[in-house]
Amino acid sequence: MAKVAGESVHMAAFGQSVANGTATTTEFDESLYYKCYGDGNSVATLGTNALTGYETLDAPPHYDFYTNTAVWGRRRRFRPSLYQLHANPEDDSRPPLYEETTGGQMEGGDSSEEEDEKDKEPPAEPTRFGWVQGVMIRCMLNIWGVILYLRLPWITAQAGIGLTWVIILLSSCITGITGLSTSAIATNGKVKGGGTYFLISRSLGPELGGSIGLIFAFANAVAVAMHTVGFAETVADLMRENGAVMVDRTNDIRIIGIITVTCLLGISMAGMAWESKAQILFFLVIMVSLVNYIVGTVIPASPQKQARGFFSYKADIFTANFVPGWRGQEGSFFGMFSIFFPSATGILAGANISGDLKNPAVAIPRGTLMAIFWTTISYLIISATIGSCVVRDASGLLNDTRSLSSPSEECVGLACQYGWDFTECINNNTCPQGISNYYQSMSMVSAFAPLITAGIFGATLSSALACLVSAPKVFQCLCKDKLYPLIGFFGKGYGKNDEPLRSYLLTYVIAVCFILIAELNTIAPIISNFFLCSYSLINFSCFHASITNSPGWRPSFRFYSKWLSLLGAVCCVVIMFLLTWWAALIAFGVVFLLLGYTLYKKPAVNWGSSVQASSYNMALSQCVGLNHVEDHVKNYRPQCLVLTGPPSSRPALVDLVSCFTKSLSLMMCGNVVTAGPSPSVVETASGDSHVRWLNQRKVRSFYRGVVAAELRSGINMLLQGAGLGRIKPNVVLMGFKNDWRSDSPQAAHSYIGILHDAFDLQYGVCVLRTKEGLDVSPSSQSHVNPGFDGGSEGIDTISAHSCIQTRTTSTVSMEAEPQANTVFQKNQGKKTIDVYWLSDDGGLTLLLPYLLTRRKRWARCKVRVFVGGDTDKKEEQRHEVLALIKKFRLGFHDVEVLPDIYQDPQPGNVHQFENMVGGLRLDSNPKQDSDSGAPRQQEEPWMITDQDLERNKAKSLRQVRLNEVLQDYSREAALIVITMPLGRRGVCPSTLYLTWLDFLSRDLRPPVLLVRGNQENVLTFYCQ
Repeated sequence: MAKVAGESVHMAAFGQSVANGTATTTEFDESLYYKCYGDGNSVATLGTNALTGYETLDAPPHYDFYTNTAVWGRRRRFRPSLYQLHANPEDDSRPPLYEETTGGQMEGGDSSEEEDEKDKEPPAEPTRFGWVQGVMIRCMLNIWGVILYLRLPWITAQAGIGLTWVIILLSSCITGITGLSTSAIATNGKVKGGGTYFLISRSLGPELGGSIGLIFAFANAVAVAMHTVGFAETVADLMRENGAVMVDRTNDIRIIGIITVTCLLGISMAGMAWESKAQILFFLVIMVSLVNYIVGTVIPASPQKQARGFFSYKADIFTANFVPGWRGQEGSFFGMFSIFFPSATGILAGANISGDLKNPAVAIPRGTLMAIFWTTISYLIISATIGSCVVRDASGLLNDTRSLSSPSEECVGLACQYGWDFTECINNNTCPQGISNYYQSMSMVSAFAPLITAGIFGATLSSALACLVSAPKVFQCLCKDKLYPLIGFFGKGYGKNDEPLRSYLLTYVIAVCFILIAELNTIAPIISNFFLCSYSLINFSCFHASITNSPGWRPSFRFYSKWLSLLGAVCCVVIMFLLTWWAALIAFGVVFLLLGYTLYKKPAVNWGSSVQASSYNMALSQCVGLNHVEDHVKNYRPQCLVLTGPPSSRPALVDLVSCFTKSLSLMMCGNVVTAGPSPSVVETASGDSHVRWLNQRKVRSFYRGVVAAELRSGINMLLQGAGLGRIKPNVVLMGFKNDWRSDSPQAAHSYIGILHDAFDLQYGVCVLRTKEGLDVSPSSQSHVNPGFDGGSEGIDTISAHSCIQTRTTSTVSMEAEPQANTVFQKNQGKKTIDVYWLSDDGGLTLLLPYLLTRRKRWARCKVRVFVGGDTDKKEEQRHEVLALIKKFRLGFHDVEVLPDIYQDPQPGNVHQFENMVGGLRLDSNPKQDSDSGAPRQQEEPWMITDQDLERNKAKSLRQVRLNEVLQDYSREAALIVITMPLGRRGVCPSTLYLTWLDFLSRDLRPPVLLVRGNQENVLTFYCQ
């Protein structure tokens, strides 16, 4: 019964009513959909609602709410939005459902489509491996290599058993620390394909991750050639011993190598299942060869083996071989370490196929650490056993037995105690046998030598195969991220396992190119350094993620230490230079080259890296640190709140402010959306498209959008709430309201009210006016912030419904909107910046032009400073102002005193001014009641009375006269900066004040910037 009920809710949620056995599709019911949380099988919840009578859209925690993918065969659940939980259910302006839902799920497709989906077979499950087969065996095979069989006995002879163990344990400590760091990173979230590149890039970001991913994939491709050539050399030597030579040794290696790598390519491209089976076969061969060796050490030595230096386990041999016996140019601790360490690498073979693991978060830590443990044990056992059984030097001749009659003092070497005399070859340094001279000592000691040869084949081929699989997997992930150009072609995957066949072919071509060289002694150090570089960055990634204290750093693997990771990173870098300093320089050179390219291109990816967390920590720490520093006039910076609305709608205002704030001080673009609160409106105000526009224009600015009932209250929010600590705006800039006369008087009153609010909050205020106007937004967006500059619809509140409709169309246009050119982007040449310093506001009127001249496009402009004065004292006042400016060290040398600003304006201009205010004057008809004017002025405070005009007559005439002066002196200037007049609140009506600003800046070709500081010093000539 419960099942039927559940299905009925599911059907009802998708608007399907059943009548007479047929399903009829109707309108989708959102509330019923969320009652069952988007899942037709949510019977338990339905039963609870039925029993308690409690119905809610709230959903209990569920996996589907956090995943990015859906489980096959079951409808995905979706968490209801906050708006849907708390908004009025009768509100018609409801936003669309949660953004991750698909169209088919939302619009209620017909039942036949759902039945078809049920009849479909589930998608084929790709091959997935556990921690043993996928990680441990793969890592062990990649760690074991030719050095295990051909160099470890020789290293034991050189360094002695004691120091060889130190070399082994030191190498294992480094790889072990790297394994711990890898485990921590791999368990901090779901790991996908890409291995080492994925781990580093998602931890440190695309800059370092991309560079390491590219060189790591290349190093793996070259490592395929290195291991293949090692195999080919062994085969070529066996052929020569049996008299089978195809051409010569070098060409034989090339032929065998190309045939071998082609066969390995076929195994790899056959699929991960075949490759994994081949790896198991190689693993069994190596294990049999190692058991064969151990058995050989226990079997009593034959005379032939004794002649070659093997005497089974002897305490004297162990004691003699425990101490070093350095020989040759490479006879040193670091020389032996540099030779052995590449045999400890290969720990990332399992992580490199992370996308093919059943549970990477479990498999990578367990498999990697177990592989390091068992390979370390095997190295220790082999070095101890070979050093306990075989002497350093032997002749290999059966007739070099010691006669009983020869004196014991003349016999040299440990073999004398066991009836052999190798004195002659020891003294001449010509002994061909013994662990110091014969690289194939393990074959000689083993019970059956061909099994050791098979082990060498297995070790080389398995390492080559592992690298042949790792390189394409890493490179495919790098290609899909599109960090570098021209490589995306190789990222395409095929089949259920998404096999990168194109990357396989590229790896094959690279491997063949290096196989043709047939001599990789100069290439191998570079490969080792690239691997070490990767290890270093993995350790640093773990340390960096831990030290940033990001809440997102929560690895389930707890057995790691950030300080151990840092130590591992430093050790890897040191070892890189100890191995081959020039190869280390090449590796770092390539890393920094790719790093520089990525930093220059700035790829549009966001992976939540530790670099982002670190940037936040540093920024937060610096902001908090500023709280302990008192403000000083020497450190004053104009931190600007720019009332742009959507920044793209007023690019000229953005460009001008950017000229004197870029790399100097704070710039914040403010936007007020006048509508009721809803998710769509909030998204309109705080959309990322505005930030993207600023970034594309290369403007270093913050963006802040707010939603308010009307423009003035929204700007008040910005004035009081913008900024952080001491990094907060102190100057507000806005565009002049060109259309105030055609707009409603309420809009003009509100506009001037914004200026008064800014002055009340101790802001400096700047108003920019250009001849062309500032607002370039299309008419569809003219309702946003219409009070800033010539909006056509006033500042009336917009309904939420209309704003939502605007959002659905404006998002696309915002993203594709072209960057408009403005006058402030051009080189200003040798024009002038005319500064009219008519009233002392603290120096802001002078500081802003000075900051402009520090920019390249304004640097050639000459700054002219105009001040008012008397005709009789004109020269004296000029010298006084010039002396003051020189003390400010602004570099302004052109000062001019203008006595004529105090003259009466021309009657024609005065008449035009009177006409501008005429429509805003209260009727002064004496027949009306004298008391009726005051109530009307209270209801309409923007209206101008005769008393207002008389009281402000001098200031009004001054603005008219100043416009005449500007017309005379600054027609060809690049920019006019003039002190903004102040209209006293309660004395000067808002429309009269706006008329002053309009008449002062009207009919001027250059842009006009009206500036008024907050009457506090922003300039000083003191040094403290």
